[in-house]
Amino acid sequence: PLPNMEDWSKSIFETLDSFADMVDEFFVEFTEVVEELADEWQNTVGADIEKCLQDIVREFVDFDYFEFFEPEESIGETEQFFTHPDESILQLPSACVGCRHYHGHSYGGNLLVCGMHPYGWDTDNCPDWES
Repeated sequence: PLPNMEDWSKSIFETLDSFADMVDEFFVEFTEVVEELADEWQNTVGADIEKCLQDIVREFVDFDYFEFFEPEESIGETEQFFTHPDESILQLPSACVGCRHYHGHSYGGNLLVCGMHPYGWDTDNCPDWES
C-alpha cells in the first residue's frame, strides 16, 4: 500500500527540521572551536608578538646614539653629531629657499632639509612651503 500523502509531507518536514537542527549544532560547535583557537593563538603567538614589540620600543626608548660611535669619533659628540652642512657641497633645493620649515642641519653626515621632506622637494613648488 502506498503511504498517505499527509504522512509523506509530514516526514519530509520532520527530516528538514532535523537537518536544520544538525546544521545549527554544527555551526555552534564550529564557532566554539574557532573561538578556542583564537584565544589560544592570542595567549601564545599574540603574547610573543606583544613582547617582541615591547622589546623593540624599549630599545628605542633606551637608545643612546653616542654608544654607536667609536671613542675617537665621540669627541665633541654634540658638535660632531649635530653640524651645519658644508655650504660648498650643499645646494639648497630651489623649492626650499625662504621656507620657514627649512632645517638644513646635518645629523651623522645626513642632511635634514625639513620634517615633511627630509631630502628636499624635487620641483620648484613645494606643497608645504610657508614663509
